[in-house]
Amino acid sequence: MALNTPVLWAKITVSPHEPLEKARRRLQRSKSCPLDITVNFAPRVDYSFSISEQVMLAMDLFRPALWRTRKFSLSVPNRSQVHAALLQWRDDAPLLESLSIHIYHSIQEDHAATPTAPFFIGNTPRLRSCSFTSFNFGWDLRLLTRLRVLKLGGYFNGSTPSPSTLVAVLRQCPDLEELALRNISGVDSYPCGSSPGSEISSSSGIIQLARLTKASFYCIGNTLALQIMSQIAFPKLEHLELCYLQNINPILNRLHLQALTKLSLKYLRIESCLFTEMTFIHLLKRLSSLMTLEVVDVEDLSSYFLKVCFNLSPKAVHTDLVLHQNLSTCQPWICPRLEDLNVDGCICLEWDALRTFVEARLPPNPNGFTRYHTSTVTVTTSASAAAAAQARAKAHFTSHSGILPPQRLRSIDVTRCTQISWEMIQWLKMYVAEVRSDTAKGVWGENILS
Repeated sequence: MALNTPVLWAKITVSPHEPLEKARRRLQRSKSCPLDITVNFAPRVDYSFSISEQVMLAMDLFRPALWRTRKFSLSVPNRSQVHAALLQWRDDAPLLESLSIHIYHSIQEDHAATPTAPFFIGNTPRLRSCSFTSFNFGWDLRLLTRLRVLKLGGYFNGSTPSPSTLVAVLRQCPDLEELALRNISGVDSYPCGSSPGSEISSSSGIIQLARLTKASFYCIGNTLALQIMSQIAFPKLEHLELCYLQNINPILNRLHLQALTKLSLKYLRIESCLFTEMTFIHLLKRLSSLMTLEVVDVEDLSSYFLKVCFNLSPKAVHTDLVLHQNLSTCQPWICPRLEDLNVDGCICLEWDALRTFVEARLPPNPNGFTRYHTSTVTVTTSASAAAAAQARAKAHFTSHSGILPPQRLRSIDVTRCTQISWEMIQWLKMYVAEVRSDTAKGVWGENILS
């Protein structure tokens, strides 16, 4: 029965652990089904065979079946191996939907390979996903059209695309749903295109990416990230990562400008970036749909943003001041749907602000919320008199003001927060379902069970 079911053999892999003979059998048994082909040779020094030879044999095997290939992934150590393999790909691929090319040795210069790979593929009317890592194909825009997923990474020195080139790619992908740019350096020289001053400024309007839901900018420089984000509109963006971009104040201002019209952001991660807290807070006030906030390795982040998130003035730390200010001003809660908070490596956050932040988001009825990691006898006992007063006042306030009450925190990450003691973590575990932290150490460095 299995031999007469071609779809069971449509996924073919060639790697050091998947020989060509096995791939040949699967190719024959798949008959005319669409294929998902993977050629993966990670860089190692103890191979008993030539990687280049194995890649060429695999391409010779798959070349007659490229017309029915649906997904194709090629991962090899060097550029020369990619270029030699793709030189054999000259036919059309009418069913190809996903194309992935990954070069592991992205930083090493390979002088044996040509500077750019020639246009290696024919007509691809169904191509919707492209993932390229250190693959320099001369940025021929004929390949990057009508995409829904675009992932680019590992471009350094002479292979770095210019901002105008990337904007041109986005302009011909109006249905783009996911954009990921990682490890792109040297954008100041713009080696693969002219400077962005003339081309980007003279472009015809903002690019409307109405379907873009996920974007990731990782170590590409704040200049490139800002120039891209300033040229696109992303009303349905739900997932955003800003990592290792230095000063991101202009990017936060661009997000705030988009949020003034529409921005459905649910996940925001900021890692190892610089920004002012006021700019960050102004953005948070507009992100009412935010459910996950991750601020990692931002040492300058203070407790001020936590206090503002539950409508506190900088001097209002105790719970009774929280109640008085909330009841007097009737301000809406900032990020009321927030459920997951990650402050990994943020060592300037004060414990009092974090504790009050957790208490302020408990359910209104102090006898109605459960405590985690406790016995059933103490379920109806509040954390403190202040927490009970906070809950009673919040129930009265939300019922009479019509303001959406905040969600209870579901998880919190305080890893590498050296100011948070083991006792504080135990307190958090009573009121937050999932608490991630460093393992407590004893006097002699042994792990202490929590």
